[in-house]
Amino acid sequence: MIGSESTRLTIARLQYDGGGDWYANPSSLPNLLEAIRQRTTLPVATEEARVRLSDDRLWDYPFLHMTGHGNVSFTADEARRLRAYLERGGFLHASDNYGLDESFRREIAKVFPDRALADVPLSHPIYHLVYEFPKGLPKIHEHDGKPPRGLGIFLGDRLVLYYDHESDLGNGWEDRSVHNDPPALHEAALRMGVNLFVYAVTSRPTP
Repeated sequence: MIGSESTRLTIARLQYDGGGDWYANPSSLPNLLEAIRQRTTLPVATEEARVRLSDDRLWDYPFLHMTGHGNVSFTADEARRLRAYLERGGFLHASDNYGLDESFRREIAKVFPDRALADVPLSHPIYHLVYEFPKGLPKIHEHDGKPPRGLGIFLGDRLVLYYDHESDLGNGWEDRSVHNDPPALHEAALRMGVNLFVYAVTSRPTP
């Protein structure tokens, strides 16, 4: 079981090696935590945590977030620990910040050599739990003219990893002044983030 009653809920930003900017979008997680605090009854902290896969504190956090524009690299032990974390009830949200895709897919294949990323069905609760997204993942920023895709990995019936590709969801959580996003896109991004977090903390297996 991930977390305990003594651990205040928050989002843990995954610090990874390989050269990518794991620290990208600095205002995104504080803004998402504020939205979760205002729109749900979950007692979330005001600040994000930062954690490596090798840290013992990993098990305290039910929700891991990773993003960046560059390379990601997991050691064999880190890949093993990430799989154990997800098997024990943790959840990973990865946001492709335009440049993460190739290395992310390569490294996740180390974590789940037996499972492939697949589109999360539009009927899944992650699109309906708090806010309705009947068409799935919102498109926040345009890069290559491709539609957004919400990809995931399931363990049994539980979605343990959600990857937003060609969406820039994390960018949408940032202060609006950073990208000059219209209010509607900023709101859509926050709503999807609330759904992700609520699903992560309510779908964990009971001890």
